[in-house]
Amino acid sequence: MGPNASPTPSQAPKQLPAANGLALVRVTIGAMFVWVFFENLGKGLYKPAGYAGLINYYIKASHSPAAWKAVMGLAANHAAMAAPMQAITEISFGILLVIGLLTRPAAFVAFLYLGSLWISEWGTAWIWELLVPVLASLGLAIGRAGRRWGVDAWLSQRWPSSPWW
Repeated sequence: MGPNASPTPSQAPKQLPAANGLALVRVTIGAMFVWVFFENLGKGLYKPAGYAGLINYYIKASHSPAAWKAVMGLAANHAAMAAPMQAITEISFGILLVIGLLTRPAAFVAFLYLGSLWISEWGTAWIWELLVPVLASLGLAIGRAGRRWGVDAWLSQRWPSSPWW
């Protein structure tokens, strides 16, 4: 069966629990992004001073590669631009994943984003704290998680050959 083919009646019951599981992971990761957005907003981390302070802490305390610390330093030096960009990124991932819209691209970019955070926090946090959501996001991108309980389900009926959902 190809990636865009409809399951046969004998295959459909087997795929239903997997689709429900992926949808549950999608909604959970999306809710995590929404939660983190409001938590960081409350902590003032989307203001330039708060953002720069956190990034400078990671530069000093983490075991990230030197080249990555240079990238973090660039973000800290441009916190007036980087802080709101991070806020928009996090709330956008959250909303897109919760409602299941453009799930595959959102989950793939979330995978890259969370991977960058994981590298940034290396040595300052428990290793699995971000690694689990990193890998879950990759699974969502591969698994077409928006086709269950999401807007992508409707879009895939209208445009079934699109790789975006």
